[in-house]
Amino acid sequence: MSFNQKMNKTTGIGFDPLFDNASMGIIVANDSGHIVITNPFLEKQFGYGPQELSGKPIEDLIPSRFTDRHQHHVEGYIKQPRPRPMGLGLDLFGLRKDGTEFPVEVSLSSYQTDQGKFVIGFISDISARKKAELELKVLNEQLEAKVLSRTRSLTSTVKQLAELITETELKDVELNRANTFLRSIWGHAEVILYVTDSGGTIKMFNPAAERELGYVAEEIIDRLSPSVFHSAQTLKQSADELTKSLQLPVAADFEALKIKTELGLANEREIEYLRKDGSRFPASLTITAMHTATGDIEGYLGIAMNISKRKKAEEEILQSLKKEREMSEFKSRFVSMASHEFRTPLSTILSSAYLISKYTTENQQQKRESHVNRIASTVQSLTDILNDFLSLEKIEENKAEPHYSTFELADYIKNVITEIETLKKKGHLIRFSHQGETRVYLDQVMLKHIIINLLSNAIKFSPEDSHIDICSLVDQNQITIKISDKGLGIPERDMHHLFERFFRGSNANNIPGTGLGLHIVSRYVDLMGGKISCKSELGSGTEFTIEFVKTKQTEL
Repeated sequence: MSFNQKMNKTTGIGFDPLFDNASMGIIVANDSGHIVITNPFLEKQFGYGPQELSGKPIEDLIPSRFTDRHQHHVEGYIKQPRPRPMGLGLDLFGLRKDGTEFPVEVSLSSYQTDQGKFVIGFISDISARKKAELELKVLNEQLEAKVLSRTRSLTSTVKQLAELITETELKDVELNRANTFLRSIWGHAEVILYVTDSGGTIKMFNPAAERELGYVAEEIIDRLSPSVFHSAQTLKQSADELTKSLQLPVAADFEALKIKTELGLANEREIEYLRKDGSRFPASLTITAMHTATGDIEGYLGIAMNISKRKKAEEEILQSLKKEREMSEFKSRFVSMASHEFRTPLSTILSSAYLISKYTTENQQQKRESHVNRIASTVQSLTDILNDFLSLEKIEENKAEPHYSTFELADYIKNVITEIETLKKKGHLIRFSHQGETRVYLDQVMLKHIIINLLSNAIKFSPEDSHIDICSLVDQNQITIKISDKGLGIPERDMHHLFERFFRGSNANNIPGTGLGLHIVSRYVDLMGGKISCKSELGSGTEFTIEFVKTKQTEL
């Protein structure tokens, strides 16, 4: 019988609320490598039925080719347990019941009870991330191949045609044929094409360049240099880089664009282009030289392709990967925090469960009830910790959206206060007052989370026999809620970090907490278009103020 089953049988209270709603796989194994508990999400991930994995070796979830390596890692982790990601720098895979594999990311932690040492694993399916990485790689390869192919083709064709045009020995029929072919290429190419003389003055400028850059050929040809298509800052940066790499002075003009070609070096780069209207875009630029029959450079051919879409796609994928890494870091920190925060409550539950088993006579009923209530309260605390994590995960994945409705604010706050009465310390008094209209248009679930969190903090950090005030005001333009206490107060150096994820006040180290509550509160306030602020005096108390713009729907 598992620990969870024993708890249910002994006390009627289990840990299902901590596992049922988790949107990732959670697994607990003992120090012999056998599975003790799995949550429904993990069972679904790996294709198993409820409790089907209990008692099985952890290797059942790992492809056979990794079994030896995994056993070695397990032995090392058991000797030196600490919260950390598993297999850093390695590709990890999970094995489903049907034999299929999928890439995973695993965060590990451990804890020890009277029943032995246990390892907790949080398992995330990263198939989507791997797919995105592969798509980015394929996209880059395709685009690079496409640019290279077009560049080579156009370079070869245009150079040949430009050379044909400048050859004085061409017969009239050949010249006409070349001109016709050149006009066709010039008119249909979807990339920027220009030809300059050896001094850098533009002699040819195709229609695609006119469309992309906003100039007409007449104002460019025989008048301007390609340097006009780049800002002074871009040219200076390019010149400085070339001066350093080539070990020779390079001017911040057309020379910065063609110097590598002039020296016989490959001249391909990504560079920012400047349109006539001042707008900018990234482009892939290639400049090649055109030579006379004697080998002298008589001009340059520039080919540029707008790569804005490629850059945007790369940025979106990079942002997605960054988000995945942040979530992975967040989950690892949560495992570390949860391991610490769960240890004391679990010990409390174990000791109470043990004592309940000893209270078997009728005259010990009151003691049994006391410990049952103690277990229930502790399990609720654990559930609150996990709920904070699940709420934040939902926010980080942009899955949290306000669902507005019209309701009576004063009655709503009174009901919330009633719900947290059991949290009050000896002599605590929560005083509530309301001014103005009572009907508001907000998300009731988010507002409840905000008020409960702020009131819970006020209770947690206030001494016995003190009062906590909550005031609400609704006027024509704004909804204001203030919650104040006479507690510890917040050091001034901590105020700027108050709403950061996992931040805890420097004077609150001995008070239980996750550092997630105020961060979630601030995110919920933001989602509803509101503002939150805090005033505090060390040793005298703290006041939080929440403000929402009153919408027309409030009056419905």
